[in-house]
Amino acid sequence: MATEALSRRQFLRGRKSAAPARIRPPGVTEHALAACTGCGSCVEHCPTGIIGLEDGLPALDFTAGQCTFCGACAKICPEPVFAEEAAGRFDHIVTIAASCLPFQRVDCQACRDACPVEAIRFRPVRGGPFVPELLADACTGCGACISVCPAGAVATATRSVEAAYA
Repeated sequence: MATEALSRRQFLRGRKSAAPARIRPPGVTEHALAACTGCGSCVEHCPTGIIGLEDGLPALDFTAGQCTFCGACAKICPEPVFAEEAAGRFDHIVTIAASCLPFQRVDCQACRDACPVEAIRFRPVRGGPFVPELLADACTGCGACISVCPAGAVATATRSVEAAYA
């Protein structure tokens, strides 16, 4: 019998943690995925190679690179999975965890250098390296900063409803 490792918190609460939400290609909604046949055309034609099939449906892996919003996946898809209008941002933004190197007093600005829209800026701190600051309104959620982070401190988070529909 195989057992699954639970964290202490999960054990004490008596439940497993929810599976992390999968990030779909830009312009794909969970409702539209019902039409997806899992043919893999989007996987083959993604120029950055971040689309993969999970349980037969397309999902993005930002640890492999970023989404450039080129629309190659939408153009090649034979099914009505993608929105008519090309997407220019995701419904999520990135977050920077406390394990980020500048918070540990180690100079690093890899995420800022990788961000194509300059949504990550660094502000000075007295007696230490500059620390990251995310401009949530500018963040497109492309994932460019995730793959370059040496500490793995950058992850995706749900955009607040107010920011998503502003």
